[in-house]
Amino acid sequence: MIKAVVTGHTRGLGAAVAAELVARGIPVLGVARGHAEIGEGMEQAVVDLGDAAALAAWLQGHALRSFLAGCDTALLVNNAGVVGPVGPLAGQDPVAALRAAVINVAAPLALSSAFVQAVPQAERRILHVSSGAARSAYPGWSVYCATKAALDQHARAIALDADPRVLACSLAPGVIDTDMQAEIRATPDERFPLRQRFVDLKEGGVLVAPGDCAVALVDYLLGKRFGQEPVDDLRG
Repeated sequence: MIKAVVTGHTRGLGAAVAAELVARGIPVLGVARGHAEIGEGMEQAVVDLGDAAALAAWLQGHALRSFLAGCDTALLVNNAGVVGPVGPLAGQDPVAALRAAVINVAAPLALSSAFVQAVPQAERRILHVSSGAARSAYPGWSVYCATKAALDQHARAIALDADPRVLACSLAPGVIDTDMQAEIRATPDERFPLRQRFVDLKEGGVLVAPGDCAVALVDYLLGKRFGQEPVDDLRG
C-alpha cells in the first residue's frame, strides 16, 4: 500500500499534487497552516510550517506515524515554500527572511527525518519541490535561491547515505501558473529586476497549469527512475 504526505496542499501545485495522488487511489495527509476543501482519501493536519515550535510539537506527536502505519511505500512531497522576502539585502525584513528559512529549509529537513523514522520497514521516497533558482542566482532572490539550493544539497547528501530504502530527489518542476507567479509579477522592478521576464512568460502562455504539472510530477515520483538523480528537472 502507498501513502503520501504533501505539504502546502491548500493551493497551487500542492493542491494539484494532492488531488492527483488521491485520484490514483493513494491516501494523502496534507500538512499546511489552513484547511482545503477535500474529498475522501485525504486527511489534513493544520500546522504552520513557518513556526518551528509548532512544527516540532506536531512531529513529536503520533499523527505522522499513525497515518503512515501499514504502508509498503511512503511518499513525502515537500512542496510548501515562499519566495519572499524579495529585494536587495539592505531592504529585506530579517524576520521575513527567518520565516522563509524555516518554511523553505528547516521544515522540509525536519519532516524528512521524521518521515523516514516513522515507517522504517517501508520504501520511502522524498521529493523536494526545488526551482531553477536553486541552480542560478537571481538579483533580489538571495533568500529564495539560497533556501532552494539547500534542498538540492540535502537530496545529494541523502543519496550519499546509500540507504536503498530511502530515495530522494530535489526536483525543479518548471514555471507553473500559481499564486507565487502572480506575486512575482507584482513585485516592483527595483526589488526584482528580472520581473519582466516572468510577465513575458505569463503573456506568452508559457506557464504550465498546476494540474498538468502535478500529473508529470506524480508520474516521476512513482516511476522507476526516481532517486537515480538526486537533483533533477521535470522538464528534462
